[in-house]
Amino acid sequence: MRDLIWDKTLSVQVEEIDEDHRRLVESFNRLGHAMEQNEPREYVELLLEELLACTEWHFKHEERLMFEAGYPDLEAHRKEHQELLDGIRELHRRRIEANRPLSAGDIEHLEQWLTGHIFGSDMEAGSWISAH
Repeated sequence: MRDLIWDKTLSVQVEEIDEDHRRLVESFNRLGHAMEQNEPREYVELLLEELLACTEWHFKHEERLMFEAGYPDLEAHRKEHQELLDGIRELHRRRIEANRPLSAGDIEHLEQWLTGHIFGSDMEAGSWISAH
């Protein structure tokens, strides 16, 4: 697994959000490293739960910033956040029910989810917030 690198291409031009995204990238990379190093399954699970908790907190933080800036697409963005969290929780639930460890495909899905959200709707929201 290759590390995600936080650089200016991931910047949404809002320092508070960029700092959250840096933490999410670091958490994602810790999870990937643990898998590569065949760390115990329980440890990998803890790292995944930490990533999910950080993501949930970040989404609430981001939504607050959008609300304060009067972001007109807040409800749509909030809905996207909820759909993303629901999808990841469902993946996690199915994995646990099947007693299946986290896979490289799961990590790839998480990477696409994280970067896709930042490059998509977060860039739009960041532009609005930084202008208001």
